[in-house]
Amino acid sequence: MTAAGQDIRDRALLLRRGFILEYITLGWNIAGIAVVAITAITARSVALAGFGLDSLIEIGASTVVIWELSGTGQGRQQRALRLIGAAFTMLAVYLAVQSSVVLAVGYHPGHSLAGIAWTAVTAATMFALAAGKARTGTALGNPVLRTEGRVTLIDGLLATAVMTGLALNAALGWWWADPVAGYILIYYACREAVEIFRPGH
Repeated sequence: MTAAGQDIRDRALLLRRGFILEYITLGWNIAGIAVVAITAITARSVALAGFGLDSLIEIGASTVVIWELSGTGQGRQQRALRLIGAAFTMLAVYLAVQSSVVLAVGYHPGHSLAGIAWTAVTAATMFALAAGKARTGTALGNPVLRTEGRVTLIDGLLATAVMTGLALNAALGWWWADPVAGYILIYYACREAVEIFRPGH
């Protein structure tokens, strides 16, 4: 096989891996919405409800990457990046409003062992997927896949923060740990959005 033929084959394999990573992310988050909805309602947890919204945003971001990987062109890449940047912005705004309102009114969530278990497993899964997307995106030279990998990383960080808040509330009665968990991710989401939208990106 010629070098050019090997390069084409390698790229096809990388593209396939990218699709697989995104479809796994998509399926996990679709299933997660149902699980999180049940646990959020049961525990009356705003952090879990916010995590459900983050799953919706991740579904949107994965859909954008699948669309981008299915075609070519700089224009398609730029539109995909802007859509992912919008997803980061929506997540930051929602978390800021949600956490501030809950802290202001002193809302006390209930306990949720199921929520703790789900967010723990989700965190491990998202960190593994984020690492795979970073490697694959770099090998492909695809900034959209790399950027969406950071959305997945933040999803894992958010799952960790929510899990920690739920655990502290269950173990120590620290109700405020639930909304404070949301603040942890606002900085990261804003930083990624700025990185995407800044001139010359």
